[in-house]
Amino acid sequence: MLALQLVVLPDWLRQIAAALHLEAAEMTRKVAQLVVLAIACYLGMRLVAIIAQRIEAAVDAGDETTLSEREQRGHMISQLLRSVGRIGILTLGTLLALNIFIDIGPLLAGAGILGLAISFGAQSLVKDVLAGFFYLVEGQFALGDVIEVAGKAGVVERMTLRMVVLRDAQGTVHMIPNGQITTVSNMTRKWSRAVIDVGVGYAADLDRALGVFRDEAAAFVADADWRARFDGEPEVVGVDSLDSSAVTIRTLFRTQPGQQWAIGREFRRRIKNRLDREGIEIPFPQRVVHVRDDTALTGPPGRRA
Repeated sequence: MLALQLVVLPDWLRQIAAALHLEAAEMTRKVAQLVVLAIACYLGMRLVAIIAQRIEAAVDAGDETTLSEREQRGHMISQLLRSVGRIGILTLGTLLALNIFIDIGPLLAGAGILGLAISFGAQSLVKDVLAGFFYLVEGQFALGDVIEVAGKAGVVERMTLRMVVLRDAQGTVHMIPNGQITTVSNMTRKWSRAVIDVGVGYAADLDRALGVFRDEAAAFVADADWRARFDGEPEVVGVDSLDSSAVTIRTLFRTQPGQQWAIGREFRRRIKNRLDREGIEIPFPQRVVHVRDDTALTGPPGRRA
């Protein structure tokens, strides 16, 4: 106690102590407690960050080109741990800091009554939090998934207990409350599929064209630069439709999650070049117009009856 009394307090601390009716020694003790609490909060936040990093490292498969389902869930859990842990530590630290100087019992009782009153007007917030909790537990989607929810589609960039943040192909960010999500369409769960429709002319030999498609699809899957992106053998299902100016042939590729768009673009390039080499036409919409010459029936204008 004598050592505490010998500590010289700055003027601003003396003013605070006087406002709180505290002696200099007691004020010094409370400041020391506050410093210890601040250090404990800092260490707690560092511990949360280390645990989150350990989770990400534990699920890392070493392949930077694709994210496995385990990696996606690990990253989402680590992100939620950071956000919830930070909020929890700051809230607890603030309450304990207030308790050093004042009795927070009546404050907590008043906050409980106020929270009960607010909860009746914050039902949508409670709904968002509960829905976010079940999305996390059930693993319906994770960070990096391409999903469609509430009429918006994009990559899941961030997820909290209150909302999901999507970024679409145009770079627009959509923030959707979890309570507004009724149906989740996940385009990158476990595996994906590229559906490619290419039209050939009606004059083409269809059996020969189908053979070209099968050969090119098999060569594409066997390509060493692309083989790791596939999750099965290709399937040329045949003639899908007879359109006004083309016969549509459909090809299916089962791919790794999220690779269907890149594979679709590459196969369209390859099959276009291959069909050009084979002399098989990829037609564009055409219309045949028949023009009737009435002069052939009635004669020249000067000779009409």
